Amino acid sequence: MKILHYPHPLLFRRAAKVDDIGRYLAEVAEKMLRLMAESNGVGLAANQVGLDMRMFVANITGEPEDAIVMINPEIVERSGQHAAEEGCLSFPNVFGKVVRHAEVVVEYRDLSGKMRAVQATEIFARVCQHEVDHLDGIIFVTRMSAGDRTVNSGRLKELESEFAGKER
Repeated sequence: MKILHYPHPLLFRRAAKVDDIGRYLAEVAEKMLRLMAESNGVGLAANQVGLDMRMFVANITGEPEDAIVMINPEIVERSGQHAAEEGCLSFPNVFGKVVRHAEVVVEYRDLSGKMRAVQATEIFARVCQHEVDHLDGIIFVTRMSAGDRTVNSGRLKELESEFAGKER
């Protein structure tokens, strides 16, 4: 399992709903959590590792007991706004300010298939929105200001060239 980098086509496609929650999904989630931690990330969507499924993992503290797996997540409530710098494991060395909701409520299924809801604030709210965007095929650079996109344009071109070189 490896993290796909921009401009891989899977990063722009809406991920498929998960219908079968079982042992395989738990194994995938564990691998994703390990890869995310090794990469110093706080969130990772399944399509970022080449899997067409609506699932993401997150852990904002790095403590094992704080890891969360969200299957078929849906943001059902949003409030407030907050701007902060974001990065993304699929966009190495690309950073920019993104305006997100300050607080969200996310409904999802856990690994046992149980429906859950979580009220997320601050960085956890930001991570949830970032990862749900991934699952919807929305990349974070499209949410940056025009100025931040311009600042990062050279790095994005480098990533495009690296990807084109790997495709040959």
